[in-house]
Amino acid sequence: MLTSFPLDDLITTQSTAFNPVPSFTGGLIGYLLVVLALWPVFTKAGKPGWGALIPIYNTYLLVKIAGYHGALVILYFIPLVNIVVAIIVAFGVGRAFGKGGAFSFFLLWLFAIIGYFIVGYGRAQYVGPGGKRDTYPGGSPSIA
Repeated sequence: MLTSFPLDDLITTQSTAFNPVPSFTGGLIGYLLVVLALWPVFTKAGKPGWGALIPIYNTYLLVKIAGYHGALVILYFIPLVNIVVAIIVAFGVGRAFGKGGAFSFFLLWLFAIIGYFIVGYGRAQYVGPGGKRDTYPGGSPSIA
């Protein structure tokens, strides 16, 4: 004996399976959290705070704060390499704000939003790009 296939249930399930509203809302909330976390970090480092609004430019600014060449951003587009580069940049940003290795790994890479909120709104002081203090107040040494 043939049983009937519940076609009405299948059509109902398929028509409600995809709803873009939660994805868009979650993405927007995540984006706003990242902007709110990075804006004071960039301001403390002497970079423009509005740079947190622009997706690839904010990564460029983090790389510069970490003390590396801006072209390092290109490596973020290579799968698996981007993980290693993100860890290296997190350690550089941690050094730039006087934080240790454990803080950098766990709170600037693994739980980055929390770490950047702590650095941006906490008492961390910007030391210099990658933690290197500027020995010459004017920038470069004068040649006599």
